[in-house]
Amino acid sequence: MNKILEKEHFSERVVKLVVEAPLIARSRRPGHFVIVIPDAKGERIPLTIADADKERGTITLVVQAVGASTKKICSLEPGQYLHDVVGPLGRATRIEKRGTVVCCGGGVGVAPLLPIIRAMKQAGNRVISVLAARTKDLIILERQVAEYSDEVIIMTDDGSYGNKGLVTEGVERVLLREPVHEVVTIGPAIMMKFVAKLTEKI
Repeated sequence: MNKILEKEHFSERVVKLVVEAPLIARSRRPGHFVIVIPDAKGERIPLTIADADKERGTITLVVQAVGASTKKICSLEPGQYLHDVVGPLGRATRIEKRGTVVCCGGGVGVAPLLPIIRAMKQAGNRVISVLAARTKDLIILERQVAEYSDEVIIMTDDGSYGNKGLVTEGVERVLLREPVHEVVTIGPAIMMKFVAKLTEKI
């Protein structure tokens, strides 16, 4: 059982949870994820670790309510418990000093991107972050991303915040103006596909 210590609503369907998990907090690296089971009858939900605090023994998860189990997780309040949190799992992201790195995230994809942005900056890279969402209210973690970025470009589909357009337009703008040595992208599959196609120009 893992206790929820903090909860913050990013939007009506997206919440941030700070969860007690000391062993995971000590060993997690950027790119790792956990399997979360909300209750004894819940399904296994994979969630990328958005942040961790070794001293406090906590991990941060960002959850979007899309099905029964994620809705259950999002409904929990501080003081309540997740039935199981297993991890860290997966292959950690390779972090190297490359030069200029563009990190782009769409919607809740910004949450797993944040620890990669931080690690890329701490490795000595120039980091340009491109955050995208359908509308202003769905842009998350902008302040935290800005803390570890040399530049942040915001793209919204409806133009309600930052620049109007898709994430690919923001990435392409950077690729056309300066040399880029690596691009990292997390978000919907179709978004990642077209960002990957853009990197063929590098």
